[in-house]
Amino acid sequence: MNTVQIPADLDAALDEAWAAAKDVPGFLLEQEARFLGTMAVCAPRKSVIVEIGSFKGKSTVLLGKLAQRYGIGPIVAIDPHTFHNVELAEHRSTPGATSFDAFQKNLETAGVASSIEVHRAFSSEVAASWSRPIGLLWIDGDHSYAGAKSDFDGFIPCVLPNGLVALHDALHEFSGPIRVFVEDMLRSDRFGAAGFVHSIAWSQFRPDDGANFRTQRATLERSARRLLPFVADEQTPHGPSKLLYKLNRSRVPRSLPSQQQWAALLGRP
Repeated sequence: MNTVQIPADLDAALDEAWAAAKDVPGFLLEQEARFLGTMAVCAPRKSVIVEIGSFKGKSTVLLGKLAQRYGIGPIVAIDPHTFHNVELAEHRSTPGATSFDAFQKNLETAGVASSIEVHRAFSSEVAASWSRPIGLLWIDGDHSYAGAKSDFDGFIPCVLPNGLVALHDALHEFSGPIRVFVEDMLRSDRFGAAGFVHSIAWSQFRPDDGANFRTQRATLERSARRLLPFVADEQTPHGPSKLLYKLNRSRVPRSLPSQQQWAALLGRP
């Protein structure tokens, strides 16, 4: 049985980490941040946490605070800081625009810079020579299908059994996160328990016994796969198509589970 230990002081730790991160510019909601932090703290030790897509450091600060408190990590933050994500298209109109200076300043202000291993590079460049074990793979970079698929394929060989993989914005109108989640995780017996928390799609890597979770994954896959046709062409749905997308998205369960519920789900044999 895979026993997940929830620290007794986790709520207080998440409060502190969110307080440090909440005013950093970014797209992470509070409940998403609390769940991301829970995954980080409960991920296998003797591994690193890999964050792909840091922007100005909202999730990086959160993870850095938890790394300091619990001795986890290090937190490996990978981002070229060139606003390559379609979500940040408005920033690309300025030649040479970068989020790197703000990112560094936010880490220093929060006092977490020493806990972060910064890679100012594209994730594919880092993945090419990556060999360290990963306990949590947090994918929040290029949201195109090619980008998310490259991030997943590049780092999944190093994710430890019982490690966690999570993709941000899987329930926003991007093709990459939702397609990778449905096609490479929910439909694969290499993965175990899975779910959504707001726009985070997550699953535990269980290469030896993922088949035991096939029913749970299949139930989630039936609701999540309805979103794929609306984003398959990499275009944002409009008009009636957007209304249908939102209707199908509303049917996907995505509430924040209690820590005990989540631990019990992962702890199933």
